[in-house]
Amino acid sequence: MTNHSLSIENLRKIAERYVAEEPGRLGAAGFWKSPLLVTASIDERFSSLRQIAAKNHLHPHELLASARSVIVFFIPFKEELVRENQIGDRPCRNWGLAYVQTNDLIGRLARKLSDFLAASGRKSELTPATHNFDEKTLTARWSHKHLAYLAGLGRFGTHHMLITPAGCAGRLGSLVTEAELGAQPIIETDEACLLKAGEQCGQCITACPVNAISDSGFDRKRCWDRLNDNYQTLTCYSDLPETTHVCGKCVAMMPCSFENPVAKS
Repeated sequence: MTNHSLSIENLRKIAERYVAEEPGRLGAAGFWKSPLLVTASIDERFSSLRQIAAKNHLHPHELLASARSVIVFFIPFKEELVRENQIGDRPCRNWGLAYVQTNDLIGRLARKLSDFLAASGRKSELTPATHNFDEKTLTARWSHKHLAYLAGLGRFGTHHMLITPAGCAGRLGSLVTEAELGAQPIIETDEACLLKAGEQCGQCITACPVNAISDSGFDRKRCWDRLNDNYQTLTCYSDLPETTHVCGKCVAMMPCSFENPVAKS
């Protein structure tokens, strides 16, 4: 394998093929649309992670001292899943199932990309898709959302979810690598949230069943308590892992669910 193969185009093809093949592996229809993937050179912007994410957030070089690039990908959910989860004030069975299956998919996809890079002699390091956070401060030492923001995959919404060109209804994964992949951002607007862009919206504020979202901030504790309560309350989650902490009402059928609405306005 030549270094010429270490391109973002090839990484994107691997990710797209891997996600497209997942329903066949599961023997089910699957919950996912084609993923997005960006890369970014590890430069001074990543030194801001402890200011914008968490005081103990890892720098990419703490994950892999020889790393040159960050790779971040977003796996969007299909509209039928998001539409189903809009109903009622508790998440649907499939939303929890999609969460579990997507966490597993993210881990395997990150490893697939890592193996591809390793075949060309480039080391990589990765972290779990979720639950790598402090349950007291409710902040992660490795925030896929903040890495995605810095790498130009999307912008934060009022709901504190990342809005990408394919929306915010989906999951993120990331890894760091020795490969020099350069900067390949895909977000084209300074904001991707209508409300933050000065336009009328705020639908995610209304949709939150526990009033954890406002135009002036986000109550992490109130949200986290609801995620735990959903698992304890919903009998349809009894066969799912105890880490199935989900809600998703703030991303269900919003103007930003499947696209960057600011790019259209």
